[in-house]
Amino acid sequence: MNGTGNSSHEPPRDIILHPVGIIHNTIKEPSLVAGKDGLTMQVKHDIMVGRIRRTDAEISEIVIHKDMEDLLVGVEEYSHLVILFWAHAVPDERRSLTRVHPMGRKDFPEVGIFGTCSPTRPNPILTTVVRLIRREENVLTVTGLDAIDGSPVIDIKPYVSEFYPREGVRIPAWMQQIQDEMAQVRR
Repeated sequence: MNGTGNSSHEPPRDIILHPVGIIHNTIKEPSLVAGKDGLTMQVKHDIMVGRIRRTDAEISEIVIHKDMEDLLVGVEEYSHLVILFWAHAVPDERRSLTRVHPMGRKDFPEVGIFGTCSPTRPNPILTTVVRLIRREENVLTVTGLDAIDGSPVIDIKPYVSEFYPREGVRIPAWMQQIQDEMAQVRR
């Protein structure tokens, strides 16, 4: 590497991903929508608060392709899983946004996409930690999944808290404000 990201072994420009399954739940549309001017919250604040509370309790099913069922062996020993899914409702033309106000809120500074958890990304891969309720063959029943119905699942990993740093983690003040507001909603 020479500090510019270039090396003698350039990564491929295109990668092909194949979904391993699909998400089924009652969430039909995303809370945030990308437009040419950035992100917009689809609903008023009080409705959003209700959605957050429901998402924590909402039952979702993750249906893995039947021929991949063996990949799930042992997953039921974990209480939580990390779900990687494709934000399929983000149109291709909205994936070119480079900066947004987090959560579409103009009271937060405009920052680069990679400094946010926005669904509007060059590759709209999103992650969520869910609570595993049960596994029945190729179907995982979970709570806390904020994906919309029909979202393709890219991967599933066990959540192991020791894999993630707990001390010395720094986040911007606006992200801390979001976290504090979400914590109040969940009470």
